[in-house]
Amino acid sequence: MVKELGYHRLYRSDRLKKRIEDAYQTLAECTICPRECKVNRLTGERGYCKGGKDPAVSSIGPHFGEESPLVGRCGSGTIFLTHCNLRCIYCQNFEISHLGQGREISSEQLAKDMLTLQRMGCHNINLVTPTHFVPQILASLPIAIEGGLNIPLVYNCGGYESMKTLNLLDGIIDIYMPDIKYSKSSTAKGYSNAPDYFEVAKRAVIEMHRQVEDLVIEDGIARRGLLIRHLVLPNDLAGTEKVMRFIAKEVSRNSYVNVMAQYRPEYRAPEYPPMNRPITPSEYNNAIELAHQAGLYRLDRAKVTWISIKNRK
Repeated sequence: MVKELGYHRLYRSDRLKKRIEDAYQTLAECTICPRECKVNRLTGERGYCKGGKDPAVSSIGPHFGEESPLVGRCGSGTIFLTHCNLRCIYCQNFEISHLGQGREISSEQLAKDMLTLQRMGCHNINLVTPTHFVPQILASLPIAIEGGLNIPLVYNCGGYESMKTLNLLDGIIDIYMPDIKYSKSSTAKGYSNAPDYFEVAKRAVIEMHRQVEDLVIEDGIARRGLLIRHLVLPNDLAGTEKVMRFIAKEVSRNSYVNVMAQYRPEYRAPEYPPMNRPITPSEYNNAIELAHQAGLYRLDRAKVTWISIKNRK
């Protein structure tokens, strides 16, 4: 017997319908993310994220490069949404986030894509960079539910989230997977044009944890909860110690944290020393030690050969 998920309960109670209506109202004077551009996306206007009325998707498919509890045996069912409300200058997916690679589809097609991934055996629906398309995602759910969708929804985001939008997602999202990119305002401003990033992300992550609590893994598969990502940057530009202390003290010492080592100077990063180089083994090991010192122990550590370091001129 399939366990009932939160979005099923909201659908049966008609509360999902109200959430969709409320979400679309935000697009008329867009406040879906903290930038609050106030453009009318329903009439074709576009703000900072460049998202329009309809969802835009770059690709869908089983993904095996995510964290092991998401990937399991059959992969995480990723839907890469086009555009982004951060558009970091070093984004490794800049073709999607900055250049708009992808195509606009209907919410009906988005629902069909979710069902396709489920039929392929994926353990979850992994919505990558979903923030600016929350109303359209919600609109797709009744169609997907009626088609038999019954696997967890993963909200894979940059951490720059509006509390109002997170309230719309309460009871719908099963697994929140935010980045906490920076604790330093100067770094956040220089590389993501978001000087208030850490304050916004802290509130968002605390709310995410309130909704879904710590990550629950059953038979090696993530079922529900919070999974936090932190990308280690050169010269500790991310402010890792402060990030780890925040997670341990204000979220939970039992938080599942992926300390990520795969930074590489993509897109415009070569123009911004020291972002023009990969991180070193000692920088990564120091980040792990800072996480341990903060009291965190559920760490997803990178298995790194550091070939890129050795080959660096």
